[in-house]
Amino acid sequence: MTIYVGNLSYRATEADLRAVFADYGEVKRVVLPTDRETGRMRGFAFVDMDEDAQEDAAITELDGAEWMGRQLRVNKAKPRENNNRRGVYNKQEAYE
Repeated sequence: MTIYVGNLSYRATEADLRAVFADYGEVKRVVLPTDRETGRMRGFAFVDMDEDAQEDAAITELDGAEWMGRQLRVNKAKPRENNNRRGVYNKQEAYE
């Protein structure tokens, strides 16, 4: 399972998130997406932890908590949807 962390301060770093989530167990991965054009953080992150029980505890404790002046939204990440902007029609044109 992956944890979604929303409403993050734009000052938050990977090290900051690792430190907060380390209180609940071993953090395997932290991803802080950035805007392609500006390089600025997008205000959310994804965190993977070693065990589901640790992730559940972190979600329960941190959802709604204030951190760096913002009220966090913490929940299970939803699976990524295929966001192909070109669409199926354009793919078929490539084969003609």
